[in-house]
Parts: sequence; structure tokens; C-alpha cells
Amino acid sequence: MRVPDRDRPILLAAGGTGGHLFPAEALARALSARGLAVELMTDTRALAYAGSFPARAVHAVPSATPSGRSVLTKAKASLQLGLGTLKAWRLLGTIRPRVVVGFGGYPTVPPLVAASWRRVPVLLHEQNAVMGRANRFLARRATQIATGFPHLGKAGPEITAKTTHTGNPIRPAVLAAAELPYPPLEDGLLRLLVTGGSQGARVMADVVPPALVSLPADLRARLRVVQQARGEDETRVRGAYENAGIAAEVAPFFANLPERIAEAHLVIGRSGASTVSELAIIGRPSILIPLPGALDQDQAANAAILGDIGAAAVVPQKDFTPKLLADELQRCLADPSHLPERGAAARRVGEPRGAERLADLVMLLAKDAIELQETRP
Repeated sequence: MRVPDRDRPILLAAGGTGGHLFPAEALARALSARGLAVELMTDTRALAYAGSFPARAVHAVPSATPSGRSVLTKAKASLQLGLGTLKAWRLLGTIRPRVVVGFGGYPTVPPLVAASWRRVPVLLHEQNAVMGRANRFLARRATQIATGFPHLGKAGPEITAKTTHTGNPIRPAVLAAAELPYPPLEDGLLRLLVTGGSQGARVMADVVPPALVSLPADLRARLRVVQQARGEDETRVRGAYENAGIAAEVAPFFANLPERIAEAHLVIGRSGASTVSELAIIGRPSILIPLPGALDQDQAANAAILGDIGAAAVVPQKDFTPKLLADELQRCLADPSHLPERGAAARRVGEPRGAERLADLVMLLAKDAIELQETRP
């Protein structure tokens, strides 16, 4: 059944990982607060989160990432993307969205290509400091492009001509955590948060526990560690800390991660767009290890935003060793007074109104689309 004109939604398209779903969730809440209906189109990975995503309906379409050198693998991925585009085409005929907003990644290709075929306004949001491959492919089909950071790499003049800087949409939980002051240092403790992004990171399990265990006993006693570890790494990470007498909480996922960031004196993690944006808004210093091997080097570009202003120490993964980390932590424990200053530097580049600015752009496109429709014979 076709959706009536008065109920036509804004359709968000996002892949099923936190890096894409978190900004989509923030925009969904901002649009819902303005009285607009929101629906989500994603891949099957996100169905586990469908119950908590603030959307009227969640639609899954086939998708794949054409990576690797194998011709067969790329052919299979292209077939999946083609099937996903056909399904998205049919769904869009029923949903009749006012605007389709894409948040990057190949799972957004089917709905955004289908939207351009149906002449639905398309808004691309690039969270990273470098435009990803999927968004570069989709850019020529986009009506408008919004960016999470002020400067966008790998964007030619035809892209920048229709680009607006909005900032990254930030969830209300992050904005609430930003109200919390930097934790006091007077008790001599150092509270560490170790995170590997929404899917965890093996390198954190391999490097951080040995680094902390190698510290002298008096320094280990001052540590309070909260570490995200993948399920297969959880037991060995927890055991390493227990055997060394280090107070630690280890889990595969923390639902209240923004609050955990606010409670930390120092954060060790990857440098995805959401992580960098949240560190800036909450205002916490960090040691960032960009994901290596990415063709676009997007995490390295994101990390540089905080690294260039002294808010983060940026360490390539090949250099991220237990000794390097132990030396850095010994310096922090010997003189932690610089940590609040680094956190304050991060806060100065935070952009807490990203969701509202992006919602403004969505509403402008929706208004233009309605006016154009009314002028057609």
C-alpha cells in the first residue's frame, strides 16, 4: 500500500555498524522532534538493532562490499548490490520518501541509486575527513552533500560545489556526557577507557594488557581500566589484568559508552568519525591508532584533526607496541596535569549541533521537493 502524502517519511540509509548507525540515529531523533516520520533502510547486520532505532519502520535490502582482488568475489558483490537496488526500487515506490539521506558505506548504494532513478532528492552525509569510495560513487547522484568535518579530502570541484559543512550528528547521550566535568586527578588514579570501535579491535587486546602489566606495581595499583574486547579476546584480556592486580572491567560492548568516555582521564582507541567527534564534544584526551590498510586512509585523516591540535597522540598501528604505550602511560602517571589541557583542546573543535544542522538541510530539501512536485503538470 502506498504511503499517503501526509505520511511520507524521510528515509535514512545506513550500513549496519555503529559508525553509520549512530549518526543516522541522531538525525532520526532530530527529525522526529520536528514532527517528521522517519524510516531506515539498511543491510541485515542492523536488524539486531531495529527495535531500538527511532524509526517508524526498518527495511533490509541485499548489499555487499566489492573489495579484494578476486574477480569472482567482486562479481558476487556486484550481483548483491544489483539485487538490493531492485528491492530498494520496489520499496521506494511504496514508501514514497520525501528525501533519502545516505550515511556512507556500500549498503547505502542500493537505496540511493534507486532514489535517484525515482527522482527523489538525495542527501549524502560524509562523516569522515576523507570521502569514502561508496560516497564518491554516489556523489554525482546526490542533490546535496553534507560533511562531518570542515575540510573534505578526495573531493573534486563538482563535489565541493554542492557541499555544506554541518558537523556529524551526535546522539543525545553524547551531548549529556559533554556536560560532565573532567574527572578529578587528586586521588592519584588514572582512569583509562580502551575501545576498538563498534566491532572491537584485536590490536587493543594484543597491545594494551601487556603494556599495563609491564608497569611497576605501584603504577599498576593506580590504574582503573575499562576495556572493550571482542568476545574471543575477553577471557584472556580479563585474565591478564586479574593476574597483574589491575582493577579492570572488560566487556565486548558498553551501552553507555558516552558516559564511559566522560568518566575517563584518557581514551585509547581507533579514530572512526563517530569516535573522533564524540571525543571532541565530550572533551577527553586520547591515544588514537587509525585502522591501517584502508584505501582512503579515512581514520588517519580523522585522527589528524585531534592530533594536529595536541588533543591526541596519533600512533600508526605498526608502531603501536606494548613498550611505546607503557612509556606514554608512565609519562601520564608521572605528570597527569597536561591531560585536562589536552581534553580542553579537543572540546574546542567539537560540533554539538551537527544533528540539528543536518535536519535543517533535510527539511530544506523536503520543502523544495514538495514545491517542485506542486509545479509539475
